[in-house]
Amino acid sequence: MFDSIIFDLDGTLWDSTPEVAIAFNKILKEKYPYVTDEITADRLRTLFGRPLNEIALELFQSIPKDQAIKIMDECCVYECEYLAQHGATLFEGLEETLQELSKMYPLMIVSNCQEGYIQCFFEANPQLEQYFIDYEYPGRTGKSKADNIKMVVERNQLKSPVYVGDTLGDAKASKEAGVPFIFARYGFGHVEEYYDVIDSPKELIDKLNTIK
Repeated sequence: MFDSIIFDLDGTLWDSTPEVAIAFNKILKEKYPYVTDEITADRLRTLFGRPLNEIALELFQSIPKDQAIKIMDECCVYECEYLAQHGATLFEGLEETLQELSKMYPLMIVSNCQEGYIQCFFEANPQLEQYFIDYEYPGRTGKSKADNIKMVVERNQLKSPVYVGDTLGDAKASKEAGVPFIFARYGFGHVEEYYDVIDSPKELIDKLNTIK
């Protein structure tokens, strides 16, 4: 039924929230000690998947909005450097799953992230880059997740793609793009409406084989 798979990144392929919290707190401690907001992995998990400016305003409430966005941009630059060097936690069975799925489907990533973030994912996990043929993100296009999904579908001439993600924002973007949504329930969010659901990356193989 499906001819291709588009993945979200955070909460679907890896959990980088502990490392991102470390990176953010380092920037705040060294350059912006007057920011009093607590930055933790748990807090980030409630925000990941949203546009970066929205995350900035939610995360940094102790400072004016324009400063929040500026500091967020600076934190994100260092975040990519930190993740490229230190990596983050891949969800169990991810590499084996991607290896198997790539034999049957073209694989792509569309994430609500800044310039360099998907690249640092591949830099930290070079063995995974071979499985993906394309990726897109608002840091490069300035477009919404739904529009980026549409862009990936169009330029790869996909006829029947499916999107795999873990948040309500992912589900809404998939619906807007006209792409069925598989909910990665092991991730960060809660979604009630979806085409199908998985509780680990490995389950995706059986789910898609069953759909066939």
